[in-house]
Amino acid sequence: MKFSTLMAAAAVAVAGFSSVQAAAKVPLTHEALWMMKRVGSPEVSPDGKWVVFSISEPAYDPEKAVSDLWLVSTSGGAAPKRLTNTKAGENGVVWSPDSTRIAFTTKREGDEVEQVYVLDVIGGGEARRVTSLSTAATRPQWRPDGQAILFETMVYPGALDDEANKKAIAAKKARKYNVRTYEHFPIRYWNEWLDERMPTIEVVSLEPGAKPKDILSPTTLAHTPGFSGPEGETSISLSPIWSPDGKEVVFSATVERWNAAFSEVNYQLWRLPVDGGEAAPITPAKGGFRSPTFSADGKSLYFGYAPRTEEIYNLARFSKVAWPAGGEITTVARDFDREPERFQITPDGKTAYILVPEAGKTNLYSVPTAGGKPALVIEPATGGYGALTIPQKAAKPLLIASYGSSVSPEEIVRIDPAAKTHANLTHVDTAEAATFDWQPPQHFWFTSAGGRQIHNMIILPPNFDPAKKYPLLVFIHGGAASMNTDSIGLRWNYHLLTAAGYVMLMTDYTGSTGFGEKFAQQIKLDPLKTPGLEIDQAVNEALKRYPYIDGTKMCALGASYGGHMVNWLEATTTRYKCLVSHAGEVDLESQWGMSDGIYNREVTNGGPPWEGNPIWRDQSPITYAKNWKTPMLLSVGERDFRVPIGNTLENWSTLQRMKVPSRLLVWPDAWHWILKPEDSRHFYQEVDTWLAHYLKDGPAPPAPGAIK
Repeated sequence: MKFSTLMAAAAVAVAGFSSVQAAAKVPLTHEALWMMKRVGSPEVSPDGKWVVFSISEPAYDPEKAVSDLWLVSTSGGAAPKRLTNTKAGENGVVWSPDSTRIAFTTKREGDEVEQVYVLDVIGGGEARRVTSLSTAATRPQWRPDGQAILFETMVYPGALDDEANKKAIAAKKARKYNVRTYEHFPIRYWNEWLDERMPTIEVVSLEPGAKPKDILSPTTLAHTPGFSGPEGETSISLSPIWSPDGKEVVFSATVERWNAAFSEVNYQLWRLPVDGGEAAPITPAKGGFRSPTFSADGKSLYFGYAPRTEEIYNLARFSKVAWPAGGEITTVARDFDREPERFQITPDGKTAYILVPEAGKTNLYSVPTAGGKPALVIEPATGGYGALTIPQKAAKPLLIASYGSSVSPEEIVRIDPAAKTHANLTHVDTAEAATFDWQPPQHFWFTSAGGRQIHNMIILPPNFDPAKKYPLLVFIHGGAASMNTDSIGLRWNYHLLTAAGYVMLMTDYTGSTGFGEKFAQQIKLDPLKTPGLEIDQAVNEALKRYPYIDGTKMCALGASYGGHMVNWLEATTTRYKCLVSHAGEVDLESQWGMSDGIYNREVTNGGPPWEGNPIWRDQSPITYAKNWKTPMLLSVGERDFRVPIGNTLENWSTLQRMKVPSRLLVWPDAWHWILKPEDSRHFYQEVDTWLAHYLKDGPAPPAPGAIK
């Protein structure tokens, strides 16, 4: 089907594209939250005319979930049109330089693993598969001339082509034994055991019948002990991009991976000739590098850069290096004590727009690329922006992003910096969101006993009546290097938790990000005590400010570091009626030994456990087990290697030994997060029942094994 026909033809509309209809407000339910369509990040054509994005249509039965690509004009006013209609979703979507095609990876019928596909958006037709690998392809990138694509994959040691990888896979399957063998740290990450495979970069020409070529595995760098790429939550990625002339590839890698047990791991930016040769560092600086991006004129390479120091947190500052010369790094965003989450350069190369998380929101700033202090452009009244994109070949400057808040599901928007506002290009969930009885958070600040300014948010329940009294949920965010955000989440949804008639308090304690580098660093040598005192102060402040909170009926809950803090509250106060801890540590020493990362814990606590720093015991909740009295609901994923199940079992054993009313949820298929739809629904049911029992005199939770 021709593009003109595609855009003119009637398409199956996504529910929610119509204008908002007046409807009675209803409380949020798990079913409404989970089944709500989810809009993916915008990918804008280089000419600035079109945006491709995904729409996920969830289901409680994963086999019935759908995710496809859609197309919308950046001029606005027209409903999006569906581009794909397949069982598997598409990942890593990128436009061709001439704005006619898109590339992506997916696993379609006949594919063992994800492959690279190319779809002609203008001419229409079916997507064409351009790789047939035994190893999965990820993150495609077009060469500037549009005639080739690079991508990433994981390969076996010594395998320089796909035939060699196939042999390695077959040999592994043919083994009569099953064992993992290691000689160096790390051995596992988040939810999986690491194996011998290494990241590499391959290039495939778009000529029919062309085979991918591995350009990194033959190099000395790839065979250097300790070589690897930066580790994300679900994968390792070198984040490769083409040089402006298409003759080199730029990527981030380390040769210090095996040092992870006793030092910070430093990365460098590297350049690699595509036609053969060795990789060379672009800059002598080492540390962490994020999102390398070239300016339109090809004279500057921009990135986020964080040095590795003996601090537990360092800002990733917006920086650049000259190209092709390389050399020393220049900081672009100067005198700016905030960390850009994303940056984009205008086509004329003079201005950069950056997204900055601050106090629950994500704000838009601008800064001259020659260097300077960023200036605030837009601070949304609620929520914030994400996935900012600026097309480099557009007729005029154009800013496309996503926007959402805790009461507004993410939609694609066009930002007008001069007017300091945005206009929606999509309305996928607008109508449904308008039917829920939910309110944006109320913000307040107080000065802590230590003299720090502490940010907080209050979430109100549906049918809120300020004349009534409501039990309080004290939600504690994870991290600690994170912050509470005014956004919709599935893991701990504020409005779903408060729907049964609770008020929620969320505090950005010392160690949180979005409040300056020093504020995040001040948790060093004080991992739990001061944040715990600040949360206690926040509760006192909320009780003074909001007379509708019932201070006799309170529960604290959180996951990861939030779970650590809940465990600390168990050890240090009896003011709560109950507690809920998911994936929380209870013993700093055993957590050090079992976690997938250990050195950063030594930095936090002042050296390894055997050197005797009292923090290891003084700030371990289990040290104060004789004081434990508050009923606690424990939850843990069996595949969690970040806060392994051992710490939860220690917690459980202690609660049982001290005869504290407690309930343990072990999720065999979950890791650090509970992601399966039915598991998520049951988790919320368990939490709701626990809260109702202790805060509203509801019935006790059902006996273990009972079907709910």
